Amino acid sequence: VQLQASGGGLVQAGGSLRLSCATSGGTFGSYKMGWFRQAPGKEREFVATINWSGGRIYYADSVKGRFTISRDNIKNTVYLQMNSLKPDDTAVYYCAAGVGGSLKDPLDYEYWGQGTQVTVSS
Repeated sequence: VQLQASGGGLVQAGGSLRLSCATSGGTFGSYKMGWFRQAPGKEREFVATINWSGGRIYYADSVKGRFTISRDNIKNTVYLQMNSLKPDDTAVYYCAAGVGGSLKDPLDYEYWGQGTQVTVSS
């Protein structure tokens, strides 16, 4: 399974970005999909997750109300709409896919994309 994340960039605080993660080589409709991020010197942390049907969605408290995760099971793509961005959101954002297990634990995701850099300036 291949995951290709895109959409990162440099944005001013208060701005918006939309990340995309296109998958190939697997059965996208059966995977839970998650977004995680890692800032310099910090551990990778959970951002948002969506189950295979889109019926279960969870967010980290730090992004709740600002970020929206969605998926298109026809295009085999998961999205992360990020609004009201803050400098603390600066990190490399990774998409991940998995089957079963926890929706929030990165250890329960089998497949990972290469990451896309998001930088929010103050």
